[in-house]
Amino acid sequence: MSETDEVPTPEPKVLLLVDGSSYLYRAFHAMPDLRAVPGDPTSPATGAIRGMINMMQKLRKDVRADYAACVFDAPGATFRDEIYPEYKATRSPMPDDLRAQIPPIHEVVQLLGWKVLNVPGVEADDVIGTLACLATRAGVRTIISSGDKDLSQLVNEHVVVIDTMNDKRRDIAGVEAEFGIPPRLMVDYQSLVGDSVDNVPGVDKVGPKTAVKLLQEWGSLDNLIANADKVKGAVGENLRRALEWLPKGRALLTIRTDCDLKDHIPGIPDLQDIVIGGQEVEKLKEFYERYGFKGLARQLDEHAVSPELLEEHRKEQRQKERAARLPTGGLFEEPDLSGLSQATTLHYDTIFTWEQFTPWLERIESAALVALDTETDSLDEIKSGIVGLSFSTEPGLACYIPLAHNYQGAPDQLPRDEVLQRLKPWLENPQRHKLGQHVKFDRHAFANHGIEVQGYVHDTMLQSYVLEVHKPHGLASLAERHLGRSGIDYETIAGKGAHQIPFNQVPVDKAAEYSCEDSDQTLDVHLALFPKLEKDSKLRFIYDLEIQCSEVLYRVERNGVLIDARALAQQSTELGQRMMQLEREAHELAGQPFNLGSPKQIGEILFTKQGLPVVKKTASGAPSTDEEVLEKLAEDYPLPARILEHRSLSKLKGTYTDTLPQMVHPRSGRVHTHYAQAVAVTGRLSSNDPNLQNIPIRTAEGRRIREAFIAAPGSRIASADYSQIELRIMAHISEDEALLRAFRESMDVHRATASEVFGVAPDQVSNEQRRYAKVINFGLIYGMSAFGLARNLGIETAAAKNYIDRYFQRYPGVKQYMDETRLSAKSRGYVETVFGRRLYLPEINSPNGPRRGSAERQAINAPMQGTAADLIKMSMIEVQKVLEREQRRTKMIMQVHDELVFEVPEDEVEWARGEIPRIMAAVAELRVPLLAEFGVGANWEEAH
Repeated sequence: MSETDEVPTPEPKVLLLVDGSSYLYRAFHAMPDLRAVPGDPTSPATGAIRGMINMMQKLRKDVRADYAACVFDAPGATFRDEIYPEYKATRSPMPDDLRAQIPPIHEVVQLLGWKVLNVPGVEADDVIGTLACLATRAGVRTIISSGDKDLSQLVNEHVVVIDTMNDKRRDIAGVEAEFGIPPRLMVDYQSLVGDSVDNVPGVDKVGPKTAVKLLQEWGSLDNLIANADKVKGAVGENLRRALEWLPKGRALLTIRTDCDLKDHIPGIPDLQDIVIGGQEVEKLKEFYERYGFKGLARQLDEHAVSPELLEEHRKEQRQKERAARLPTGGLFEEPDLSGLSQATTLHYDTIFTWEQFTPWLERIESAALVALDTETDSLDEIKSGIVGLSFSTEPGLACYIPLAHNYQGAPDQLPRDEVLQRLKPWLENPQRHKLGQHVKFDRHAFANHGIEVQGYVHDTMLQSYVLEVHKPHGLASLAERHLGRSGIDYETIAGKGAHQIPFNQVPVDKAAEYSCEDSDQTLDVHLALFPKLEKDSKLRFIYDLEIQCSEVLYRVERNGVLIDARALAQQSTELGQRMMQLEREAHELAGQPFNLGSPKQIGEILFTKQGLPVVKKTASGAPSTDEEVLEKLAEDYPLPARILEHRSLSKLKGTYTDTLPQMVHPRSGRVHTHYAQAVAVTGRLSSNDPNLQNIPIRTAEGRRIREAFIAAPGSRIASADYSQIELRIMAHISEDEALLRAFRESMDVHRATASEVFGVAPDQVSNEQRRYAKVINFGLIYGMSAFGLARNLGIETAAAKNYIDRYFQRYPGVKQYMDETRLSAKSRGYVETVFGRRLYLPEINSPNGPRRGSAERQAINAPMQGTAADLIKMSMIEVQKVLEREQRRTKMIMQVHDELVFEVPEDEVEWARGEIPRIMAAVAELRVPLLAEFGVGANWEEAH
């Protein structure tokens, strides 16, 4: 080195501090209800532990550090409680399931190489503040990982706060950009605004904008206090009233930087005691196995052997898998491969030339099962165009074919249409078995290019839905949960929010890795999940039902529904006029104008100005103005009634009459909803974009919307609806003789119940008694209590209890079913439908009374709702089979709860009237007959 050479400045050392208390709650709420023994709700919860491990490992991977500590709040009071006994008094207690996971979280964080700190009498923020201050004095940079904005007051040129969950970096510039003030004024800002979470008041009516304005004008809180008499208006009055409180508020909100930590870090102020350490592999493995984290334990084993031995082992596994995966007739079957794990050596190809394409096409055509994935330019199923395709034929082996990446500088790609034409024979061959994750979407993507894919025999999303309905079913979650594999997040390659780019703008190299990983993980997840379905004949039946239902839903979505845009426009006009009238009436009743869409203004008018009784309060303590409250008040006061009607009409107008015409697809001229198949825990389908299942039918205005659902010229709308399906299922499940007899003899079941409960002959039952009996019949199905029944009927609780007691005396089988179901659910953690669908109840043994009670009510109702969902899916499948077999032109266009809606050519109406109800009634044999009612009309409302 010459004398003129500069000596490089050594990079400063880094202290990484994790706000463990913030991480705890994030991990708890972000993860599903994992248990040490999967599926057993009585087993210890492990979701927060697993989430914490994931977050700590990712942070360590992403942030280089020399020293590190994870800081938790210690139980018990702190100095702030002495200053202000009401400090944090409004906080909800920590959930029991989370509290039980704290000791193992402390244990595993230490095993991962972190110093764990929880200092009695001192909050985590104060420990973090003290360590950051000590690090600054030692010339060490500090990075704090937390989602808590309060820590922004610690930021300076040596200290930065990162929020990895929200991708935020709060350095000096970041704090100023986010809050409008520099970090040095953050305590002043917080003192003015207050902290509702910690129950620390600020200045009344001073929010973030006002606080920033005051601090920008006066420079600091001290200067503002000194000049409080010069602040004008309501803000000045409120500020002056708060002068005595503000110093105490600031003391509560100021993070300490001078805590005594010697008992916990003996070497302080030297940081050597918190040098970041290595993982304790053997103890970690034992910990992972103890809590059921098999994938994590397997990863530790894999890292413990040489890469050469591992690759040799993987090659042997792949050869065994390839030899084992041969079709055995019927629906594709696979051997029990649950002992196999995913490949650790990945081989992903990107196809740019026909020379590369040909051998992959041969590999695909000869494979027993192929996982495939489409990458598209839109999430709208009917509009999406294919940007690229990926295929995986064995674990760790996949390819990506880019077809429509069109950013500047994108490489030359094979022509999309020609690639799809070469793949079309394989794609449309039902004998070539295919696998996907949410295959319905991919079927639409191919159909948009004129290809009707056949041979989809597996869908990992539906496998998860059947096996673990109460957990997330996204591919990333499945790979993490069952394989211990993490993947590339979509936002990593495409950005997020307003800055997110469409997939055709994603660089091909990144797109290839992302898409190949999706196909590869889909195949791996299938190898983990499908053997579990194979072992249980009932779950296999439900899975086959879902696979077939997915095909029918694809057809229904593709068919779409025709709407009368002019009729909806006329309804929008009329609704708007009625809303204006209601607004005028409401203003007159209030004695002043106000915004009928503002809960805050409504609350001020109803409760402050008019003094109406407060029915209930929100979580923040303000009087509630929700629908239930307005309905109660509307019984006695005219203004809430006007507000309620205005709110109802506004929802109809905004959600349906204004919006539906805008959702007509330009190519088909129809509205195409999306049916989500793996959402409802009961197995029911949900409809969205638009939601066609929640159109209200109790009001004339709601029913008029159905009038706009019409048929094409020469056709009619037909509706086939199961009659009293859940009551029939109750009769079947409970085997109650009186209930069975009522349905077998085609009696009016509500009249029969009224006869039993009120002790009168069926022909002497009054309309009022029948109405009561109907509420009782349906109420008990949903686990309604005597209090709920009393409120519903407008009677005393004692009278409602008397009705329920009489009901159970007359229908003892129903009472026995309910009692046995509660006990069974508590023991197994789930209930089942008649056909074997499992409906998990994670809260059935919760120590929290309301949660447990809710789960017990679900245990009673879920088998009926779930069985009804199974039956309507069976009906969809059987009806569609007949339509295709007989080459009928009748189209299924909607599924709404227990109803199927069709567009029927006029010359097929009589056939449909006779056949469709017969098919629906014959899909299953219960102890009571199934009955489907059928109606035909010019529109949906007329047919219903």
